[in-house]
Amino acid sequence: MALMITDECINCDVCEPECPNDAISMGEEFYEIDPHKCTECVGHFDEPQCVQVCPVACIPLNPAHVESRETLWQKFERLAAAKAASSGEKAPAPEGTAPSSGAEV
Repeated sequence: MALMITDECINCDVCEPECPNDAISMGEEFYEIDPHKCTECVGHFDEPQCVQVCPVACIPLNPAHVESRETLWQKFERLAAAKAASSGEKAPAPEGTAPSSGAEV
């Protein structure tokens, strides 16, 4: 599932810079999470970083965007490839894997 920020948000600004996918931005009244970019930090960290730093615990799972860990992983890979393509770089190897050199060992 993607995460969401509830109206209990106090706009403390600590979650936005922690998001590795740039999924958090200021909404009309409080911060919001773009469910198309949120991977719950899969591919980056073991736990969602925004949840870890939120002082008021206002970042639950979003029931409108139910996703398995595999789906979140696929979203991470898509986002990483798109980011690499837009910057002209090669997509990074996902956490826990070694980059392929193309040569047999």
